[in-house]
Amino acid sequence: MQEAIRQAVENVRSGRGGPFGAIVVKDGRIIATGTNSVTAANDPTAHAEVNAIREACRALGAFQLTGCEIYTSCEPCPMCLGAIYWARPDKVYFAATAGDAAEAGFDDSFIYEELKHVHGERRIPFEPMMRDAGLEPFREWARKNDRIRY
Repeated sequence: MQEAIRQAVENVRSGRGGPFGAIVVKDGRIIATGTNSVTAANDPTAHAEVNAIREACRALGAFQLTGCEIYTSCEPCPMCLGAIYWARPDKVYFAATAGDAAEAGFDDSFIYEELKHVHGERRIPFEPMMRDAGLEPFREWARKNDRIRY
């Protein structure tokens, strides 16, 4: 955890990004690190946890982090939480809370609230269309005998 926090602090001091750092550990060894690089990369998905997960998966040659732990300087946002669940690490440790992040100007509570609204009543309206055509990729996937389940 100290390393995740150290990287978050250094990220701010260097001007490379926001105050977030994450590391992925396997068998007691750091296999990947990530810091927030949203503004540097012009990428809204470049959060510390996502960057660390991407690096860890490349290092392991796998799309899941079975047997790994993630240490992150702050409680993960909804996007990172989704990425973590898809990556399936064994455990996640965090230092600062989502409330602490909100006090620093990184408030993502509105995303949880948005999920409670029907599609068309969200801040960014979501409108379904072409469902029948959209089902074709899933039909194709179901027919594929050599698919890799995840």
